[in-house]
Amino acid sequence: MISEAHLEWSRLTVRGPQSLEFLQGQLSQDLALMSDDHAWALLLAPDSVVISSLYVTRVDDGFDLVVPRSLGEAALTRLRRFLLRTKCTLELSDVEAGPFATVVDQIAAGAPGPKEFARALTPHCFGASFVAATISFTKGCFTGQELVGRLDARHSSVPWRLVRVTGPTVARVDQVLGLKGPEGPRGVTSWTGDGDGVIALGIAHRTVLDPVVLATIDDVRVEPIA
Repeated sequence: MISEAHLEWSRLTVRGPQSLEFLQGQLSQDLALMSDDHAWALLLAPDSVVISSLYVTRVDDGFDLVVPRSLGEAALTRLRRFLLRTKCTLELSDVEAGPFATVVDQIAAGAPGPKEFARALTPHCFGASFVAATISFTKGCFTGQELVGRLDARHSSVPWRLVRVTGPTVARVDQVLGLKGPEGPRGVTSWTGDGDGVIALGIAHRTVLDPVVLATIDDVRVEPIA
């Protein structure tokens, strides 16, 4: 049976009369147009690399941002960097539950997490559905927007892609992900499994996803995250 490693989460509480104004300039999602009281968003570095995804919930006096616990301090530091003369506060605390309970849940959803974000990639590397769910291209400027907006406007293809992979061992899966392309962020990132095989998320160069290449591999299945 596949093991189910528990995922740990933290919450950034953002409170104050300028909470929305501040977060609109820092997160990729348009929080003013949230159709429900919650939405996914991204926190980007100025060069558009993803620091973390965040599950945002609107509350009466601000917002709660749930992030993977291992990225909580990095997210807090990044937000505080731009918290200048703004009437809102930021606090970080641990919470018992988050959007995904286990690594199995995360892999099944094809959702990148801390190990994927550690490869220093931009949002489009994680798939079109990920971009659509986390980024607004109409709300105006936010930190890290420039490259993301340019890639989207030009329908540019990124060289590295998030994939879901099944295979006999982590070593074999990692070998397949490195079959083509230059050195870089390629390889297995998150995985779970036992003697019956593994299921994983990983990063592959787009040349690995050529149907001709994939047709030569009979013991590993590579599925790009759309």
